[in-house]
Amino acid sequence: MSFIKNISTEQFSDIELIAAFKKSGDIKQLSSLYLRYMELVYGVCLKYFKDSERSKDAVMDIFEELHKKIDRYHIENFKSWLHVLAKNHCLMQLRSPRNIKHTEFNAEVMQFEQEAHLEEEHLEKEENFVRMEQCINKLPQEQKQIIELFYLQSKCYNDIVLITGIEWNKIRSHIQNGRRNLKKCVEDAINELKSKRSETK
Repeated sequence: MSFIKNISTEQFSDIELIAAFKKSGDIKQLSSLYLRYMELVYGVCLKYFKDSERSKDAVMDIFEELHKKIDRYHIENFKSWLHVLAKNHCLMQLRSPRNIKHTEFNAEVMQFEQEAHLEEEHLEKEENFVRMEQCINKLPQEQKQIIELFYLQSKCYNDIVLITGIEWNKIRSHIQNGRRNLKKCVEDAINELKSKRSETK
């Protein structure tokens, strides 16, 4: 699978992309896989949060969570597993005391067992409607490096200072601005998809 990074990933199955990422650690393979189901994730978040801005933020948060957790599990049906991951993320957020409604949460769901019956089956995947990798690559080089270290490699501020030599306050600024830029990129992609759909109606 080492050749996967040199050609289009569209011809590879979810399982093949997962195996390739676990073997190489190349974020390009994971982002290509996530792109296939990003609309599904957004739809799940929108269902629970009832707020488009919060849902867009959650799409980025879930990708970060995915990057940290995917190595821990043997996944046979990525779409089902990701659906559960997204749902769990939303439920955990809704458990905040600020919410009037209390959501019952079943801890067994966190085992990410394959579910036979899933909600929101009408949310069909759209083929690579946004290019997360391209969004990251559009960032200024210094900002891009820090975003990758912080979100994709889970480095803390002090680690990033040691790796890059950049001041702590500047790192904080790059992370805030980079996150804002990536959120805008995802938002533009969602709006573009909606526009294309409306044109075909």
